[in-house]
Amino acid sequence: MKRLMLTAAMAALTLAAAPAFAQDTALRAAVEADYDANLGALFDHFHRNPELSGMETQTAARMASELRALGYEVTEGVGGTGVVAVLRNGDGPTVMIRADMDGLPLQEQSGLPNASTARQVDADGTEKPVMHACGHDVHITALVGTARQMMARRDRWSGTLVLIAQPAEERIFGARAMVNDGLYTRFPKPDYAIAFHVAADMPTGRVDVPLAVTSSSSDSVDITVRGVGTHGAYPHMGVDPIYVASQIVVSLQSLRSRETNPLEGAVVTVGSFHGGIKHNIISDHAELQLTVRADSPEVRAQLLDGIDRIARNTALALGVPEDRLPVVTRSTTETTPATINDAATAARVRTAVAAGLGEGVLIDEPRTGMGAEDFAYFVTPESGVKGVYFSVGGTPAAEVADAPGHHSPLFRITPRPAVITGVEASVASAEALMPRND
Repeated sequence: MKRLMLTAAMAALTLAAAPAFAQDTALRAAVEADYDANLGALFDHFHRNPELSGMETQTAARMASELRALGYEVTEGVGGTGVVAVLRNGDGPTVMIRADMDGLPLQEQSGLPNASTARQVDADGTEKPVMHACGHDVHITALVGTARQMMARRDRWSGTLVLIAQPAEERIFGARAMVNDGLYTRFPKPDYAIAFHVAADMPTGRVDVPLAVTSSSSDSVDITVRGVGTHGAYPHMGVDPIYVASQIVVSLQSLRSRETNPLEGAVVTVGSFHGGIKHNIISDHAELQLTVRADSPEVRAQLLDGIDRIARNTALALGVPEDRLPVVTRSTTETTPATINDAATAARVRTAVAAGLGEGVLIDEPRTGMGAEDFAYFVTPESGVKGVYFSVGGTPAAEVADAPGHHSPLFRITPRPAVITGVEASVASAEALMPRND
């Protein structure tokens, strides 16, 4: 309750200086009618039939079919299973709207009547349960709804609209794969890129548009700690890699607590520690798996370089031979920069959302963690594309306090208001960035 009161107060202060707007009631009515006639059933289909990262073949085919039926120029197979849809509507800026479409390897336990029972063989050859435990079914449903409204409202905007259904956000390689497959050379390069994420910890009907950092960088790092194996009763005859790895785990926390400005975002988490095979055997290696998060390129580099330094020097200090020092491997696929909104464009989007959805819709949610998002690859500084990534509430206000978190098998979203608000906010933002000049 205290958090909701605080965020409501912050939202009121934000809007106090803004002009009063009349809600676009025609848009609201059109989206509500579309949900009842089309989008509700589409969401149900996506929720029942999730697919794993990079393997979203049926989801992509359905998205391509829906967008093609609306009159968009549709290309499939971009960056794997990615879908690109283009609508040209005269001179003006190019705006790209992105929705991610992959699910997670979890058995759904939400208790919903349309709970997923899907199973799929993953890239590692293992059959796994699959569910939409992060709301990507909301995102792709809303993208179709946005496509329909933007087509119907062509007299209200001028420019080129690019819609993309992106694979593999959960493993943070899908956006990069689409860019590497010519997203910005084979198709109109956007001046602006926008996307939203449904949030289970935000009340339905509310939208949060940050003016700066929206999500952190993420890097997966593996460390193989090597030692010298021996009998567990004769530890002096070898070098214990579990002991060495344990010291590395503890020392890594100094990167956050003693080397990083306490006002900067930084996390180093050791999520996996495997070593040894039997009670009385000192093994010759142990394996660590890390996730590393930061809010700036400088801190990101500092953390990653610090991991290399600590792993090497801790091993040396504990007597690991030079030819057995730890091997530190940074993933080349599970890696993404921080997503940072372009402040000026985000301010335009905030104004447009307030105008289109009505006064009081905006909420300023404080960040509560360092989640990552590969939308960053679409809006890198070198790309020149100005990006805005925002959040849409997914849980009724009275239920927010008890809402299961994202990536939980209990995860659930109230789809109707979440999809409707997502479509409204996307349409309002796109039209504001592509105004008619006649």
